[in-house]
Amino acid sequence: MIESPRRGRVAVLGAGPAGMATALSVAQAGHEVTLLERYREARPAGNILNLWSPPVKALRAMGVDTTDLGAPCRTEFRNLAGRRRVDVKLPRDVEETFGGGFIGLLRPELYARLLAALPTGVLQTNRQVERIEQDERAVTLHLTDGGTVEADVLVGADGIDSLVRRTLWGDAPKREHRLHIFGGYTFAEDTGAERGVCILTHGPDVQGSWTAIRHKGRDGFQWWVLTACDPAAPAPADLHASAAALAAGFPHPLPRLIAATDPAHVQRWVLRDRPPLRQWSKGRATLVGDAAHPTSPYAAYGAGMAIEDGYFVGRALAGVDLTDPVGVRAALQAYEDPRKPHTRRQVQSAWVIGKVFHHMPRALRPLRDLVLDRTTLLQKAVGDANPAEVLTQLALIEEPPPAAVPPVTPRRTP
Repeated sequence: MIESPRRGRVAVLGAGPAGMATALSVAQAGHEVTLLERYREARPAGNILNLWSPPVKALRAMGVDTTDLGAPCRTEFRNLAGRRRVDVKLPRDVEETFGGGFIGLLRPELYARLLAALPTGVLQTNRQVERIEQDERAVTLHLTDGGTVEADVLVGADGIDSLVRRTLWGDAPKREHRLHIFGGYTFAEDTGAERGVCILTHGPDVQGSWTAIRHKGRDGFQWWVLTACDPAAPAPADLHASAAALAAGFPHPLPRLIAATDPAHVQRWVLRDRPPLRQWSKGRATLVGDAAHPTSPYAAYGAGMAIEDGYFVGRALAGVDLTDPVGVRAALQAYEDPRKPHTRRQVQSAWVIGKVFHHMPRALRPLRDLVLDRTTLLQKAVGDANPAEVLTQLALIEEPPPAAVPPVTPRRTP
């Protein structure tokens, strides 16, 4: 008796970058996919964004138009005096192929490109899930409107407060970094900022940074300042003024970029994550993006890893009979096992770097800065390790899509 692979049903919860990438990759694998979003539209939670070359490659492989998506950039870490501490270098062919070490862009454009690539009917908005059940046969999502959705596989792309994660593994407190970021962007033309670069400058306890961006054919710059905070304290009344005050001692062009920014284009984030999970998948359900590994913006890789996760989930499910619980568990394990070391390193590195630059005892800061200025410690930890990680992920992403699972056909028996 010969059977064709079966077209399975996959439900994805959450229409951020992780969820949309998952939906695209699963659809390419030939399965039926439903993307459920609790709000009336898929909307970005922030404004500024950087994407390294592996997620750009994954987007291309999933059929997303990445033409002129962002501004090509390379990265340097500097001290307040302008001394270079880190030079993040990638091979020239990688920079030429994928638009620099990374691209600077605005989140709404990434969402627009992902939405444009989604097959018609995949995204369902105003669909809030309140309870999840699963057994050997299927996963059932119970909606707040009284309806249900049944699927062979559930992918939780529902963020740091993930219902899917909580259902699978229980609740756990978030890890407070005791840091916050003020970030914004401007298209002003008289700032004197250099294009093609990202400059991260660290003072004694404040990071002030900026990078080129490109948005809908316009060239501009994004910036951010990051410092310690009490996460329970209320947000400052004037975000723009607070950012300007933090950047006052930084070199050109950061203060000018902030001054040129419309206060309506300034946002603030309190940094939180969760310690890495040992296991993401259970039964017919798994996690992607911040549901699996919430990541501090200090890594500059949260959205990028979410896109990579989505890509790899779809590839793992290609050719799998999703009615077979054993096959589903094996596929989901094959997805998560290679992802966990990579994402864990990024999450933990962001946590440690935040501690070093913003929570070091005052008496030790001069010694820290001397070590960072006079040794290659930071270059090895960031400037050499990050490109190596980027190249590893690039090699794992294959641009041609997998062979789609054909529709169910009648069984042929002797």
